[in-house]
Amino acid sequence: MKMIMAIIKPFKLDDVREALAELGVTGITVTEVKGFGRQKGHTELYRGAEYVVDFLPKIKVEIAVADDQCDRAVESIMQAANTNKIGDGKIFVYQLDRVVRIRTGELDGDAL
Repeated sequence: MKMIMAIIKPFKLDDVREALAELGVTGITVTEVKGFGRQKGHTELYRGAEYVVDFLPKIKVEIAVADDQCDRAVESIMQAANTNKIGDGKIFVYQLDRVVRIRTGELDGDAL
């Protein structure tokens, strides 16, 4: 089992959600986050004063998938979140050792 965490632009969330639903991904966790990568933020003008916005709003999407779904899910996220502009985000994939469904006690693949 794998955990996929993607940091994407906020306006791409619906596209990513739809792409994952087409793959049959049944659960998704979404968090509003702020951060920066290579783009290092940008400057804005507010009431005549210029200031630097270091942390940009992003969306963190987390999904747990079976090993055989991982590559397709990553590819779907890449295609759905891509704008070909700086700041499109990143995808992190890591191993899940155990998953437990709280209500039923089901384990691992059955709990997904």
